[in-house]
Amino acid sequence: MKMDIEPIKPAIGARIHVDRADFTRPELAEQCAELLEKRQVLVFPRLNASDEEQLAFTDSLGGRINLTGESAGDSPDVYNVTLDPKLNKFPATVLSTFFYHMDGLVGKRDMTPPKATVLSGRVVPAEGGDTEFASTYAAYEHLPQSEKDAFEELQVEHSMYAGCRNFLDQLPQEHVEMIKGLPVNTHPLVWKHDSGRKSLVIGLTADKVVGMEPAEGRALLARLTEWAGQPDFSYKHTWEVGDLVIWDNPGTLHRARPYDKSSGRSMHRTSVAGHEMVK
Repeated sequence: MKMDIEPIKPAIGARIHVDRADFTRPELAEQCAELLEKRQVLVFPRLNASDEEQLAFTDSLGGRINLTGESAGDSPDVYNVTLDPKLNKFPATVLSTFFYHMDGLVGKRDMTPPKATVLSGRVVPAEGGDTEFASTYAAYEHLPQSEKDAFEELQVEHSMYAGCRNFLDQLPQEHVEMIKGLPVNTHPLVWKHDSGRKSLVIGLTADKVVGMEPAEGRALLARLTEWAGQPDFSYKHTWEVGDLVIWDNPGTLHRARPYDKSSGRSMHRTSVAGHEMVK
């Protein structure tokens, strides 16, 4: 099997050039699993993998998890990320993807966030719709030691309500009331991974820092998100039809650049089951 690895930036990203026929081979999954923690984001340009191949790849990395319970057509556990109401029953929830976030931090209590997320481009808009990734490993590692020490024991409340705050006025009132009733999850600001590395647990769902005044805590969280998104720690992917991207969900924020909903932008997402609680 021939596999060429092309680093994108020193702190994040790699392009993986491989034949589609080799995409579901176990040895490819093994190499990708090793690369994910080092590079965070792996890009397979114009791979044109089918849903079945994407699911097989997802399973080979550790099994799948369906975060929404929705499926794209007849493909189980494939979620169609689109604003098209004909293809997505709840397109308004996709608006949260315009802001930096991590999958699996809110919802059920004691949920294990996905190990990785796999996304393939099916319909690409002429303008907008790029996906940006930010390494929360690099963001933590480059903090001054004084801030690392100060953040070590901080706890942050995460909620679906905070994740939807920027577009609540676009949701039906009954959805707003339902979101308000969902549980608030508390996570450490600094995730101490089993590997020994540490990363920041931040993004759209992060709402309040325990023990701080709300405004002070939110200002800190906003500053850290900006810090993580700086050019040295981030990568912007401009999609072409058939591209497939996988990223290390526990150590990477992601967001989509806004796009015209009439463009029909469609991304098929699968999620690799996680086995590490935020701690």
